[in-house]
Amino acid sequence: MKKLLLVSGLVLGLSACSTPQEPQLTVAPQPVISSVPVAQNKALVIESRDLRTAQFVAVVDNGRKNVQPIQSTSNVRIVLEDALTRQLNSQGFRVVADSKGKLRIDVLDALVKVEHSVFSHDMTTNVQIQLVAETSENKFVKRYTGKSTSEGASSASVEDMEIALNSLLEAVLQDIARDAQLTTFMSENF
Repeated sequence: MKKLLLVSGLVLGLSACSTPQEPQLTVAPQPVISSVPVAQNKALVIESRDLRTAQFVAVVDNGRKNVQPIQSTSNVRIVLEDALTRQLNSQGFRVVADSKGKLRIDVLDALVKVEHSVFSHDMTTNVQIQLVAETSENKFVKRYTGKSTSEGASSASVEDMEIALNSLLEAVLQDIARDAQLTTFMSENF
């Protein structure tokens, strides 16, 4: 009986070691928290859609037709909706379940592309988010984009890709926070 337990434990231990874990990126951009509210408790509903053609957040090309897609540990749409909600709350807007003012977040692109060669890597990150602010009478649509590139002497790690994507998402959130046209539209129409 002891030998059977030992063998089964050994087999389970070896099978756990043989199944490789696919790498995943943690997408967690920090919102821009405003110290001075610009809106006077204006209520709005936030909705979001993920319109990306593929749901992975990184693609690593090691050459020789060896391309590896990498998923996110969490839903990118939900993460961005949460970050923008916290950002708008700090600006004095109030996110509610029902309101005449609606803000929709369309995630159009959020991708890190890495090309590895023998001794280096090139990394290109793209983010594109469209915001649609609307009431029954008025509509405001604007796209916020960001692109960054970097090179390195060794292969890019998962952490390098996370930093690249989260930094660019934070830059886009900063553009949204500073957009006077958007803030004015929501303040006047919501």
